[in-house]
Amino acid sequence: MSKRTMTLNLTTREMEVLTELCQKKGLNKTALIRQALRLYQAVELRLDNGDKLIFENTQTDEKSEILIL
Repeated sequence: MSKRTMTLNLTTREMEVLTELCQKKGLNKTALIRQALRLYQAVELRLDNGDKLIFENTQTDEKSEILIL
């Protein structure tokens, strides 16, 4: 598989969030972005098939549907 390079311009806050997530997950920025893309692709496939994205709090049983535009 060939690789391609791109430039990604982020706001200061977006870069802070990226850095925080990298530290939390123990990943570098490239690996985190790749993982995020795979997750987004999986979510999109499920939504395209009519599924819903729902978060459930296991302590309170509260459920929230996430809408992706």
